[in-house]
Amino acid sequence: MVRSLSQGLGLLAIVASLSWGSSLRAQPSPLEPLPLPLDEVLGPQGGCDRSLWETPSERVRLIRAIGHSLRYLDTEAAASAYATYPVAGITHRRVRRSLVRFRQLLYQSRSFADFQQALQQEFMLYRSVGQDGAGTVLFTGYFQPTYAASRVPTADYRYPLYRRPADLEHWPTPHPTRLELEGSDGLQGSQGPLAGLELVWLRERLEAFLIHVQGSARLQLPNGEQLSVGYAGRTDYNYTSIGRELINDSVVAEADLSLPVLLDYFQRHPEALDHYLPRNRRFIFFQETAGGPPLGSLNVPVTAGRSIATDKALMPPGALALIRLPLPQLTADGYWRSQTVDRCVLDQDTGGAIQGAGRVDVFLGTGFVAGEQAGRLHGAGELYYLLLRESP
Repeated sequence: MVRSLSQGLGLLAIVASLSWGSSLRAQPSPLEPLPLPLDEVLGPQGGCDRSLWETPSERVRLIRAIGHSLRYLDTEAAASAYATYPVAGITHRRVRRSLVRFRQLLYQSRSFADFQQALQQEFMLYRSVGQDGAGTVLFTGYFQPTYAASRVPTADYRYPLYRRPADLEHWPTPHPTRLELEGSDGLQGSQGPLAGLELVWLRERLEAFLIHVQGSARLQLPNGEQLSVGYAGRTDYNYTSIGRELINDSVVAEADLSLPVLLDYFQRHPEALDHYLPRNRRFIFFQETAGGPPLGSLNVPVTAGRSIATDKALMPPGALALIRLPLPQLTADGYWRSQTVDRCVLDQDTGGAIQGAGRVDVFLGTGFVAGEQAGRLHGAGELYYLLLRESP
């Protein structure tokens, strides 16, 4: 996910990379899977995104997200990414044409039935082979949190986020670890290369760490002012899941691990933060983003419910996708219930824990409710990329 969200994770990313035993009853593909992250199928597997017609604001949101992908596809970075993309037939030009045509259909279709018929006639799907080679994909959620912060350190606000060092590209490798940069207690950054780079201070150490995981945050200052911070760079280490570390140490059983369980453990054992947080050696640097929307790894805004993070070493950046997932939804009686839905989305982000063809992180928005939804999204689904059929 601000990595620019480019950590591309929800709070569940802390517990990501855990083994996962759920299974999805996948429909057979007309073609045998290719030895690549995607395989070609002939048409939609039983559905499309009805929310685009049932909720007009969802259509507007998707059109806006398509515009962001088109903006990315007009960059040299996009042309370079597709010049080496490994799946035959998925080209820069075809991805862009597909987005333009799909947007036209959103504007011009008179009904959902007309829209779906046009998709079936004009588009084809490339299915992610998933984590099992049969299309099973693990979906999690991420969001932009809101935390209390201060521009100056005080007795209440002690844990800083740091700006990107001007000479980061010239730091010798291996880079300093999280432990070496901020100490075991998270308060020693002023004693080393981070001195003077403090951007803001947080009340809680775990909150500062979660912003490292998220890659961005919206902050509320004591005077009522709000600001946003986003990803500006990182040290050269892989992401380490703190949830996995707790399991490895037999602190939490794998079957019991969830975000509430993890947060509760650290609230009851704050001294454990000094032991576990340094195990994620990767360190994130931030910049103030002036209250603008959170940005994904493609340097364009991510859109709530319409942007996903995938492994960009495998998946086509900026492309249009159709996902089927168990999406938690808040009911009228105030309870969260998961419902299997189809959603059209744009692939606009990535993340350290989002690796392989079997992982997708869905951006779900900003604030408390988005965080509640993201924390509950964890289940099996399917991922398809929609591309215009090529002329014979």
